[in-house]
Amino acid sequence: MLNLPFFRFRYRGKVRRLFDIYLSFKDNGGNAMHPMEVARMANCSMQEASARLADTPELFIRVPKRPDGLTRYRLSSQLAGKTPEEVEALIKQHSKRETLILYSLGVMLILLLIIALFLAGPALG
Repeated sequence: MLNLPFFRFRYRGKVRRLFDIYLSFKDNGGNAMHPMEVARMANCSMQEASARLADTPELFIRVPKRPDGLTRYRLSSQLAGKTPEEVEALIKQHSKRETLILYSLGVMLILLLIIALFLAGPALG
């Protein structure tokens, strides 16, 4: 999977995990939670939960640290008022957009190679 520093796929291939994290917040009443709690409730690793929470600030907002230094997250206000079906559709829409970007980059690369062949063809023959 393409994971360049300037562009990373945050939704593509992660729809189910993001929705599970969303459901864990909903099951907890929308309260702020530490990534360890999210990982336990969403049945995933701590690194995975922490990465998903940090990579999708439009879904999960980081709450300012408490005096004891714990970082917690909560649902964004955009998601708090939506039904689970709407949230799942939103996450799938983001995933489809990233898939289209991937395919368009692939097509552009192929077209670039074809153009290079056409330009270099007469010089070779």
